[in-house]
Amino acid sequence: MNEVNEAETALAVQRVQEYIESNIGKSMTLKQLADVAQYSPWHTTRIFKQKTGKTPFEYIRALRLSKAALILRDDKTKVIDVALDFVFDSQEGFTRAFSTLFGISPGRYRKNPPPIKLFMPQMAYFTYQAFQKMKESATMEKTKSIFVQVIERPQRKCLIKRGIKAGEYFDYCKEVGCDIWNILCSVKEALYEPIGMWLPQHLIEENTSKYVQGVEVPMDYDNKIPEGFEVIVLPPCTMMIFQGEPYNDEDFMAEIDAVWDHIAKFSPEIYGYKWAEDKAPRFQLAPQGYRGYIEARPVERINVA
Repeated sequence: MNEVNEAETALAVQRVQEYIESNIGKSMTLKQLADVAQYSPWHTTRIFKQKTGKTPFEYIRALRLSKAALILRDDKTKVIDVALDFVFDSQEGFTRAFSTLFGISPGRYRKNPPPIKLFMPQMAYFTYQAFQKMKESATMEKTKSIFVQVIERPQRKCLIKRGIKAGEYFDYCKEVGCDIWNILCSVKEALYEPIGMWLPQHLIEENTSKYVQGVEVPMDYDNKIPEGFEVIVLPPCTMMIFQGEPYNDEDFMAEIDAVWDHIAKFSPEIYGYKWAEDKAPRFQLAPQGYRGYIEARPVERINVA
């Protein structure tokens, strides 16, 4: 498939994804999805599974159940009401589907929500565009300005999944998969949003990776720990936050590089601090174009005699 056809296919699948998102609480037919894609029903099903790994109706069900889980987690809505809102014919059918996907019944989940693997789809055309950008050798204009602030983090726990040797995000995904975020986003007790972290040496266990993903939780966190995860304690620390300008989502790699270039040349001494890489994990938030790339580095105040 040439690049023009590949882009057209990815865009068609994204149109279907956007239609599904906008109509998630309504009944949908394959003909409606095919009309949105502007292909035949058979071809729509084929390209959709090729790009997302699921058939359209597998995708719809997983998305409905994940959205339903968040409502049960946060709003304590009755199970039957959630089932009907997401186009399930009965509470029994909803319960079977929910239990099959998440390994826990919606009633039990509603009472005490453990971390579960939510379905969080990526848009096919964005994924294609990002891949193309990474292949290009041309460089984009560097971020014009970086906003810097200092924050204090209290002692807290962190639910993490370690890799094997990974020193950055893409190697981590190869080692443990790219769906760890789906579990981290389900943690009800989260203090902040999930993060990718570069651990200081004293937090790296033998034969495990420097780069991990996790979510910070209170010191009294005692919920279920998903298989392969663990909870570590992070000491109080001071973090210097670097935030770039908003950008187009497909340019995220270039924007991360731009912020990293800025940090490499930055002197925290102008703020009365010095780098303290051994004190706490360096971390990054999920790249989201509307807010700019955000990364935090540990620092400590310079003692002034």
